[in-house]
Amino acid sequence: MNKDLIARAEILIEALPYIRRFRGQTFVIKYGGHAMQSEELRAGFAQDVVLLDLVGINPVIVHGGGPQITELVGKLGLKSQFVRGMRVTDAATMEAAEMVLQRINKDIVAMLSRHGGRAVGLSGKDGDLIVSRKMRMVVKDETGRKSQVDIGLVGEVDEINPEIIRTLDAANFIPVIAPTGVGRDGQTYNINADVAAGEIAAALGAEKLILLSDVEGVKDREGKLVSTLEAAEARRLIARGVIHEGMIPKVECCIEALTKGVAKTHILDGRVRHAVLLEIFTRAGIGTEVVRRRARVADLERGARNKA
Repeated sequence: MNKDLIARAEILIEALPYIRRFRGQTFVIKYGGHAMQSEELRAGFAQDVVLLDLVGINPVIVHGGGPQITELVGKLGLKSQFVRGMRVTDAATMEAAEMVLQRINKDIVAMLSRHGGRAVGLSGKDGDLIVSRKMRMVVKDETGRKSQVDIGLVGEVDEINPEIIRTLDAANFIPVIAPTGVGRDGQTYNINADVAAGEIAAALGAEKLILLSDVEGVKDREGKLVSTLEAAEARRLIARGVIHEGMIPKVECCIEALTKGVAKTHILDGRVRHAVLLEIFTRAGIGTEVVRRRARVADLERGARNKA
């Protein structure tokens, strides 16, 4: 029994330098995928976020809802179409997306409350948080010829106005944000949740951007998880096809956030319970951190990350 108790104490001691380092810093966490699907994973995520809040870290949650939107669109007799991973969004689909995202948003707020947190739900339309414009999608055909495709009310971020988030943080509330934006003409746009999270992290000068995914992280040619990846190397792996398919936009989102001033970015497997705590408060971590440049320190030589 004493050994077990000592082991538990050592886990807390391992977390101590990270708690000290990140106290008062902002973490933007994109929440979606399988992490939203099971009660066990939802509870684990809520506990992670509340713990971050209680030790003095400022968590900001940006959530998705793609599978749930697809389900409702099907029930309404509408057809889901995608171009390069982006949902083609007509007016009816946009209305369905808003309905789903609002329900998910309030469910997350209630879940955090049940676990002891104080959260407030927002969309990108509140306080002009996410000012958007219509996305201009350009695709290539088999011959390499480029053409523009109209994917409807899908938006890209024009401007982030983070004052409402800072106000909530100052009042010790956890912001929970649905990724819809508003155009300067008042039009509502559907925003990719990873992109929204990255832009919000940049606007806040966040210490970390954390993307919860349905894969372990970035893998090399041999299928081995890459623990730490420099932005320049990430670009090379994309060009060589090692990073491919759905991982490309996530890695590009991380690189863009780093370019705009976010200190570190992480891609984590949301199917692992307490993935956020395991990544942030342990030396080894569990996912892939994408950084501007790898730190050359003794910890890295021993196989541990320099997460500070």
